[in-house]
Parts: sequence; structure tokens; C-alpha cells
Amino acid sequence: MTDETCQWQGWRQATERALYGPGGFYLRPEGPAGHFRTSVHASPLFAAAVARLLGEVADELGTAEVDLVDVGAGRGELLTSVLAATEGGGLTVRAYAVERAARPAGLDPRIEWTDRPPRGARGLLFANEWLDNVPVDVAEADAEGTVRYVEVRADGTERLGAPVSGPDAEWLARWWPLREPGARAEIGRPRDRAWAAAVASLAAGRAVAVDYAHVRASRPPFGSLTGFRAGREVPPVPDGSCDLTAHVALDACEAAVRPGGGTELVPQREALRRLGVSGERPPLALASTDPAAYVRRLADAGEAAELTARGGLGDFLWLTGRVPATRS
Repeated sequence: MTDETCQWQGWRQATERALYGPGGFYLRPEGPAGHFRTSVHASPLFAAAVARLLGEVADELGTAEVDLVDVGAGRGELLTSVLAATEGGGLTVRAYAVERAARPAGLDPRIEWTDRPPRGARGLLFANEWLDNVPVDVAEADAEGTVRYVEVRADGTERLGAPVSGPDAEWLARWWPLREPGARAEIGRPRDRAWAAAVASLAAGRAVAVDYAHVRASRPPFGSLTGFRAGREVPPVPDGSCDLTAHVALDACEAAVRPGGGTELVPQREALRRLGVSGERPPLALASTDPAAYVRRLADAGEAAELTARGGLGDFLWLTGRVPATRS
């Protein structure tokens, strides 16, 4: 083994290198879509729902010119689809793709590519499956109940390291206490800070984070760190060969930000239904009166069902924070 593969690191440092370091998984040309399906890739109905949400935000702000900031933009798929959905609708959209990878060739020139959210945006900040890829450390309670950092090598081998202390220990005590030997947790402080910083970039509008997530009453007892490669779940190995992801303690992110307009945490199935995405089949009578429309609506119902399904994409949580224009 090389010196690098033999090196022990905390999971946060190892994940940062594996995902975003030289040759990192997320900097590859194929992007996330080459390895797994998000709601954006599953159906254009998702982008249409975001477009409707953007329209609602524009109405709230009393303007026809609105910013759309896509944090963790992949290769710009969501922004491209939202721009198409709002074409000719009377809304002028200033689109920002926030991503650490290089700008892809052929992307719509209206989309500004940046590595951080623009300051002072007025509109909708949307982060779909971003926070789960913000690197975090992993903790585990040892045989005596002492909570320790989990260290890892590039080949995925783990060992227990130093006891968790300071702000990390305080975060665990509040949000994810480990009471049994072998219990594990992902320490979500970096995600709390990342979300707070993203929301703070908005001058007015709404900030929405969408992710596989959990709340304090239903934490996974052994954590949720895993890997994905080419559409399959694989062991989490921080060598740059796979995605590394862990579900988000989204209630902790919610508590890290208190926008003046309040926050809300709801399942994706509820959020999308509010935006007109329903898995209901069209009436059978339509098949006789307008067969082509029936087929189109039946296809839409199938895609909507995937986006809202229990045990699947419908289990995502949407964290929404409203940022009033009067915020200082």
C-alpha cells in the first residue's frame, strides 16, 4: 500500500478528499447523473414544480424578475429545465448554478456558474441532495460507552480514534446521543453551518433544502453512511471511486437558522402535492374522448407516483425557510 492509502483520517477529511480533491468523484465529467437518479433526473415534473414554486416566490416579492440559486447543481440539469418551463410565462429568471465542478460544455449561457451562492439574491435558493454530500465526521460508542471519532483509510478500513469532545460532543448530546456500545452517528455541525451560510446569502425569498433526512426521534442507530457507484449501493470507501453520502439531520439544520419568516419541514410527497404533482390516474373516460391526452396524463401520473412514493423519493424531507425582504 502507498503512504496515502495507509493514512488514517477522520471521515470528514477523507470524504472531502475523495469527493472534491484531485480526481475526486464529484469533479468527474459525467457528474452525479452518471451514478444515481435524483428527483431532477426522475421526471420533468420535478422541475415544473420548482418553476411553480419560483413563481410563488416572485409573487410574494412583488416582482417579475427573480433569482434562482441551485446549490449542488450537478451539471445544471434542474436550472436548464426550470428555464425551459418558465419560458414565455412573463417571469425573468436570473439563474445561478453553485457547484465545485467545472462548468459543463454547452450549458445555457443564461446560467451563471459559481462555486458559492451569490450574496444578496432575491428569490429562491434550492438545494436538492446537496447537504448529504457535505462531508461530516463519524462517531461511534466503544465497548465502555465512550464516544470516539471513527478513523478510516482510503481502502475503507476503519478504527476508533480519540474521544469526541468540544462542540462536536455538544452537538451529539443535543441532536444524536449515543447511548449503546456500537451505536454510530454522523456529526452534522458542518451541514448546519453550510445551510446557515446558504440561507444568509439571500436578501429575500425562500431557501429550500431537499434531502434524505431524519429527525431526532428517528435517527438510524448505526448511522447512514454509504456509497453509490453506477446506480448501485456499495460500501463507503473514500478512494474517489464512489459517491459518499449520509442522510441529513435536517432538524438540526433547521435550528441553525431562524429566518424572520419561519421554517417548515415536510415530506416531499406533501411539498410536491402542494405544487400540483399528483400520482392520481386520469379518469378512464378520457381514454375515449381524447386518447392522446389520456396517455400523456397516465405517463405523468406514473412519474408523479415515483416522485411521491413512500419508501422512495417521496420520503425526502423539504426544509423551507422564508427570508423576508425587511431582514437586515
